[in-house]
Amino acid sequence: MAVVDAEVDVLIVGGGPVGLTACALLERWGVRVSLVEKRGELSPFPRSRLVNVRSMEIYRGLGLAGEITSGAFGPEFGRIRFRDTLHDSDFATAAMVGINAPIPESPVTGIVTSQDRLEPTLLAAAGTRMRFGAELVDLTEEADSVLAVLVDQRSGEETRVRARHVLAADGAHSTVRQRLGIGTAGPGALAAVTTVVFGADLDGWCADQPAGVYFTAHGSFLPLYPEGGWAWLGPTPEDSEHTDWPGLVSRALGPGAGVRAEVTRVQHWVMNAFVAERFRHGRILLAGDAAHAIPIVGGLGMNTGIADVHNLCWKLAGVVHGWAGPGLLDTYETERRPVAHRTLQQAVANSKLMFEAQRLRHEQLHSGGAAPTRVELPWSDRYFAQLGLVLGVAYRSDAVLSDAVLTDTLLTDGSTPPEPSETGTDYVPSAEPGHRMPHLWLTPDRSTLDAFGEWFTLLTPDPAAWEQQATAPGVLHIERLPDEHADLCGLSPRGALLIRPDGHIGARWRDCPPSDNILRHALTALTGHDETRSG
Repeated sequence: MAVVDAEVDVLIVGGGPVGLTACALLERWGVRVSLVEKRGELSPFPRSRLVNVRSMEIYRGLGLAGEITSGAFGPEFGRIRFRDTLHDSDFATAAMVGINAPIPESPVTGIVTSQDRLEPTLLAAAGTRMRFGAELVDLTEEADSVLAVLVDQRSGEETRVRARHVLAADGAHSTVRQRLGIGTAGPGALAAVTTVVFGADLDGWCADQPAGVYFTAHGSFLPLYPEGGWAWLGPTPEDSEHTDWPGLVSRALGPGAGVRAEVTRVQHWVMNAFVAERFRHGRILLAGDAAHAIPIVGGLGMNTGIADVHNLCWKLAGVVHGWAGPGLLDTYETERRPVAHRTLQQAVANSKLMFEAQRLRHEQLHSGGAAPTRVELPWSDRYFAQLGLVLGVAYRSDAVLSDAVLTDTLLTDGSTPPEPSETGTDYVPSAEPGHRMPHLWLTPDRSTLDAFGEWFTLLTPDPAAWEQQATAPGVLHIERLPDEHADLCGLSPRGALLIRPDGHIGARWRDCPPSDNILRHALTALTGHDETRSG
């Protein structure tokens, strides 16, 4: 038998935002976690730039939203601007809905920041044992655990960790996914891209017209931090080893700009587009870019991974602590893989919209007459029309009890729950089971979203009618829903909503409890808990 150096409940592979967020979520549930990252430190590159409104809701629940916001750009940077060159005037601009200003559908606002600023905040918030410079080289699935072999990249020393489950958040080139032989579906590699981090005084062109992204014909320019710093993104040149990067970026700024870029870092990478064929292999689960690589246009990739682990971690905690059955983990793929496919489609559509705006400008400039100062964008005021995808995700799985089949005996009629309604590109709040619980104010400074955490929550206008209900193993909180919100949620004065720990509605009773054990039955069904095994 192999010598085991450590035993944990969950081993997380990958120390990016998704893995670090999973650490924080699992620790909140009291799950023993260890994280390994093959890099020797956090990434120094800015990489992902947008923390959308749904991710900020998750960080609000972890108590991190204020700190993350304090190091980010102000809401006026929640805008994209199109220019011929950076020092030209805008020929088009669009707001990032949910970033540039508060929206009534959420208690938080998304932000523009850099991944290398977000990650240290997440790392500082986690008390988990983390090993940087340790690469996973082997995985062996056993009957009730997974044995992982790690190699220290400096010393070459091998260690073995036994975990009840492994969460692979190790990126688009995931070692775990490849070792498991899990294939991918989708376009694959779309483009070779280079990010150049540089310093330059560009305030004269941008201070009065801030933006998170300036999209030009010569690459995209992104301000990195409120105190300064820039990045340029563009196609990787064929002879990248001998490219004059300061010269290339300076030329991209525009003819006659007279600014020399001081380059500090250069990173080459591939823009991928795919979804893994499976998100689960026994006790091993994929999340983030390991499960789906999303093109960067629209800022959906990292945020989709954060939503993955928000969906997964309460389920892992339930299985580890015994108040949920192992089958609950099957609902992770059932719920999140369709979201990944829709998100990939949206990101590809975003890219087409971006290039369409540039094509229209190209036609204007080559029409023979004086070029107009504006281009009518090929989309509405909804930035890339994605708010419905960010807040309107609806799940269908065994962890959701639909209105149509929620009866005293639960699912005994053999019927199939209907597909959740699609919100399209706009977000329409809904209290139907499977949807994210809409943001409603319980008190002047407390949202419905603040009522969810390490527990299931019953929201009802009449708590007394439900307090005598017997419950299944697990944690249940009962919260009073103000009477004025009952109709919006499709409830009578004695109805109730059962909210999962991830804020999605697990069940809805439009009227009073139909029996004394209906809530117990619902919790047992949602968690897949086998009551015959409970003590």
